[in-house]
Amino acid sequence: MAAVFGDDENLRGMTLQKFIASALFDRTFEEGMSLVEECARYLDGRGRDESRALPRKASLIYAGESMRVTTRLMQAASWLLVQRAVQEGDMSPEDAASDRYRLGAREICFGRREDSLGELPEKLVDLLERSESLYRRIARFDDIFFRDIAEVPKAPLQGHFARLEAAFGAAKA
Repeated sequence: MAAVFGDDENLRGMTLQKFIASALFDRTFEEGMSLVEECARYLDGRGRDESRALPRKASLIYAGESMRVTTRLMQAASWLLVQRAVQEGDMSPEDAASDRYRLGAREICFGRREDSLGELPEKLVDLLERSESLYRRIARFDDIFFRDIAEVPKAPLQGHFARLEAAFGAAKA
């Protein structure tokens, strides 16, 4: 599942090495690490108190959504730390490109949100929205710099035909 990111065309021309040396990466890294810290403080403090005050159904939704936000942020932080390791020369780009270091848990992180989010504390809903935005952005970076590489066909025109077929469906003979 590819995430939507507005500057795909600008990013497609960028190499991983240029990306991890860019201000965009630095800002994304800082945002991700700050969000991890903020979320941990909330869930271990005020969020714990707020969850105890919720009705049973909302408490169950809170538990599930707090796991989702934690999963998103841990996946995002792991991906960002791998890229930082490449940036600092502690890991090769080839090692970082292996499936082992790709962004995971997409089914959970992109999963359907509960309809009853309005019953949840405002701060948790805010963290859910911000973590989803960050995760989608990183998923797009992951797609552009790693996943799409594996899908490049050996014959140059074959890739164009595959994109046309994906966009318009297979031609009926």
